[in-house]
Amino acid sequence: MFGTEGISKAFGGAKALSNVSFRVSPGDIHCLAGENGSGKSTLIKIMSGVETPDSGTIILGDERLSSLSPRDAVAKGVQVIFQDFSLIPNLTVAENIALSTAVLEKKKLINPQKNHEIAAKALELIGVDLDLDATVRSIPVSSKQLVAIARAMTQGVKLLFMDEATTALTRKEIDHLFGVVRNLRDQGVATVFVSHKLDEVQEIAESITILRNGEVTAEGPIENFDRKAIAEAMTGQEVSEVRLTPELPKSAATVLEVEGLTSSGRFKNVSFSVKAGEIVGITGLLGSGRSEIAEALFGMAPIESGTVSVNGKKVSLSGPRDAVEAGIGYVPQDRLSQGLFLNQSIRKNVMAAAIERFLGKGGFVKGKDISETVSNWISDLKIKTDNPENAATSLSGGNQQRVVLAKWLAMTPSVLILNGPTVGVDIGSKKEILEIIRDKALEGVAVVIVSDDIPEIVQIAHRVVVVHQGKLGAELSEADISESRLYEELAA
Repeated sequence: MFGTEGISKAFGGAKALSNVSFRVSPGDIHCLAGENGSGKSTLIKIMSGVETPDSGTIILGDERLSSLSPRDAVAKGVQVIFQDFSLIPNLTVAENIALSTAVLEKKKLINPQKNHEIAAKALELIGVDLDLDATVRSIPVSSKQLVAIARAMTQGVKLLFMDEATTALTRKEIDHLFGVVRNLRDQGVATVFVSHKLDEVQEIAESITILRNGEVTAEGPIENFDRKAIAEAMTGQEVSEVRLTPELPKSAATVLEVEGLTSSGRFKNVSFSVKAGEIVGITGLLGSGRSEIAEALFGMAPIESGTVSVNGKKVSLSGPRDAVEAGIGYVPQDRLSQGLFLNQSIRKNVMAAAIERFLGKGGFVKGKDISETVSNWISDLKIKTDNPENAATSLSGGNQQRVVLAKWLAMTPSVLILNGPTVGVDIGSKKEILEIIRDKALEGVAVVIVSDDIPEIVQIAHRVVVVHQGKLGAELSEADISESRLYEELAA
């Protein structure tokens, strides 16, 4: 048995965990669920020896401990696979798998043949075949994850935490990963999934522990929980998953018209249109070209042929500035590196795309107008901050995403392109972000949502276009949109 009993932890007087107890049996596939800030990360850090609890007991097999070091945790079979996998990109698959063993054995010289033997054995244990001589930099995300799991196997893993394990995987890769996890289960390894994706939690997990504000709000066999029950335990309130699609006026004019758009090696002959107030979803597997289409419409990827028209006028998109001038806003999937100036204030981030609208005579900035506008957007989008001068890094993931939305909405776009608008945000924030998107559509904005989150697409879109290998496949109207139909189209 693994877990905790009565664990509490505070940082600077703020309670991160309060009397938390949970249990995972050998061979169990367990889910640790909770919104951002619920205490999941702190609990994992305590179990892996990174943090020391203020009180309570850590249970590892027959041992009951008040604390442990990271080295002790590894020695006792605890491993954590974070989203970045903590691999060394320029080393080979074999070297990454075997390196931890060499470090633990305090080896001064590396034996390539020995590395191959260790890596091959570890991969065999999880039923995976990878090129041992390939550099980790050159392999896909799904393979990197398998390398991290194999590395854990070399160290006698008994309890494996996997943090948001499916975020960057295709459905086929997720199925493969779940097969590996079930293989680990059959070998007696206890696996704990940390995930926001409730449909995947229900598919793979056998039991669940749900945290809210540092406390356990629900636990038990997964068959006792439906999506609604999990969401309510996470948020403390009823979370509706009814369709949010706003009514589209029959007289709505076409705002965005894309005809025969082609970008070599990315996508070919893409055509679709979006009306004022309409929400069109674009979905496809990772690498299908869905994100590349979004980037091209914002001038971030080359367009070799085809046309793009906004409000009936053809526009040239040689760069993002052209897109902004045409009235196109873009919320990227990677908000940290592309959407935000993390160390700058919330105020500066909100005004980044619309600043030219606040320039007076002589190029002077109208500070009062900016302050009022920023304050209005913070209120309108419910951005949780006590001071707009705070850095964007001070916000949670959901609130950072709202700042990115505010940045583009402040420029009053005709077209808003959203690439993975709720990636990495918790259930409560996800619902509110989708409601913001709906409200802006009601105001007449033409919205394009690019996402592989099928429940999200079903909940919000008027129409859905499926992308396969850079080409448009099925186009579903509102009456035909369902999760089962979209999964069928993605698998086609």
